[in-house]
Amino acid sequence: MSNKNNDDLKYQASENTLGLNPVVGLRGKDLLASARMVLRQAIRQPVHSARHVAHFGLELKNVLFGKSELQPTSDDRRFHDPAWSQNPLYKRYLQTYLAWRKELHDWIDDSNLGPKDVARGHFVINLMTEAMAPTNSAANPAAVKRFFETGGKSLLDGLSHLAKDLVHNGGMPSQVNMGAFEVGKSLGVTEGAVVFRNDVLELIQYRPTTEQVHERPLLVVPPQINKFYVFDLSPDKSLARFCLRNHVQTFIVSWRNPTKEQREWGLSTYIEALKEAVDVITAITGSKDVNMLGACSGGITCTALLGHYAAIGENKVNALTLLVSVLDTTLDSDVALFVDEQTLEAAKRHSYQAGVLEGRDMAKVFAWMRPNDLIWNYWVNNYLLGNEPPVFDILFWNNDTTRLPAAFHGDLIELFKNNPLIRPDALEVCGTPIDLKQVTADIFSLAGTNDHITPWKSCYKSAQLFGGKVEFVLSSSGHIQSILNPPGNPKSRYMTSVEMPLKAEDWQENSTKHTDSWWLHWQAWQAERSGELKKAPTKLGNKAYPAGEAAPGTYVHER
Repeated sequence: MSNKNNDDLKYQASENTLGLNPVVGLRGKDLLASARMVLRQAIRQPVHSARHVAHFGLELKNVLFGKSELQPTSDDRRFHDPAWSQNPLYKRYLQTYLAWRKELHDWIDDSNLGPKDVARGHFVINLMTEAMAPTNSAANPAAVKRFFETGGKSLLDGLSHLAKDLVHNGGMPSQVNMGAFEVGKSLGVTEGAVVFRNDVLELIQYRPTTEQVHERPLLVVPPQINKFYVFDLSPDKSLARFCLRNHVQTFIVSWRNPTKEQREWGLSTYIEALKEAVDVITAITGSKDVNMLGACSGGITCTALLGHYAAIGENKVNALTLLVSVLDTTLDSDVALFVDEQTLEAAKRHSYQAGVLEGRDMAKVFAWMRPNDLIWNYWVNNYLLGNEPPVFDILFWNNDTTRLPAAFHGDLIELFKNNPLIRPDALEVCGTPIDLKQVTADIFSLAGTNDHITPWKSCYKSAQLFGGKVEFVLSSSGHIQSILNPPGNPKSRYMTSVEMPLKAEDWQENSTKHTDSWWLHWQAWQAERSGELKKAPTKLGNKAYPAGEAAPGTYVHER
């Protein structure tokens, strides 16, 4: 496989990597119920079904006589091999598939089902038709070419990868070569030390790389479902290094990977742990407050902490950066299709019985939300072409999942179900009700245009819940690539606007487009809120909190 194809595979996967949303998902029985509904509909409306079968027959005749106009969309990379358009047999095979897929979708659209059932029907039909795509079969022209080029070795390699995945990966195609990286050796290598540890987190302070640093430090809070080193991935993609280069005293939280013994940890547990971390940072740096950055569920935790601080009258957070964080949970996307009271209760019950929610299981479920990008791509690469899975740091991190304690998972489900953050005093944490309008710290909110898990319009609505001044920025990427956006990428784009109108569409219409990474814009925003420059400390920690274990610490290695 050429390097370009390999890069495409990595890029597509990282754009569609779902940064696991612990609330929404699929249950096998919901899918089966939707599949049964689709079949029942075929029997209930026989005339309607017969009309579509006849229409499919006509299109099939056009395909056989070479008169069909059907062709895949230009962004469907599966059919880029010239054989699909130039070889008459392959062209007919492809057009038959496209005609069948189109007819099924038209049939469900024209049926007399309600809008939600139609959307579920489309989802189920998609799963089936994408699984049966011609590119997934041994007749894939790229696989046939490869077979002859390698004298049949690609077939043997593919079978060997399949056997390995059946044994070690629950039968799912591997997205990444997990043996290619090691945390602390090739990832998460920026110099620092653990300066504080409690049951819930380790606090890592990074060694300044400049002679002077801003007075006010930054505390980075990662999502609880993934490991923290997404913020210190490879040296060229490290947000930690970027901050250090820009004179910021940088601290990052490394969450503990909970087991069923920690099943009772809830949102308040995480907030209490963060409060301790904030006090340690102010003690080490001498600053009376900190700036914070939270991503995804880490952003929800930071927001609740600021609400709690506002309720008890403490000003310990000066400014907050939220990355791809949804606080207003009225979601309108594929991921919410199968979410109802029953599903949420079942998910809660399941994690309470197990004590934890397994990140690995969630990753499997989410792969089926975008099967072309997260399953069939790898099916072709690993099994049909016999290639090794890609070596890609983002995918390694994404596959290095953690668990969530049952109580915290339950809290997230309640947040999703009742949407309390949009109403004053509807959520209580650490014994105080929360009203986000009382949070007057400056907010920097980032969203991604191609983000399927925290849609940008939901992030925009969420940014309007605060009482302080908000800077909203829209990056031209997906969930993870929006966060990992180092300067210098010629494809990077972002939008900004001075106004914050009520509607997201109005914001977008009046926004200014910029090239390069939003990191640069954020760095200027952050610098304005980080206080004066002073001499950088020569050692990490202080007498009360001495530097211990070297970064990336011990919690990150817990399986």
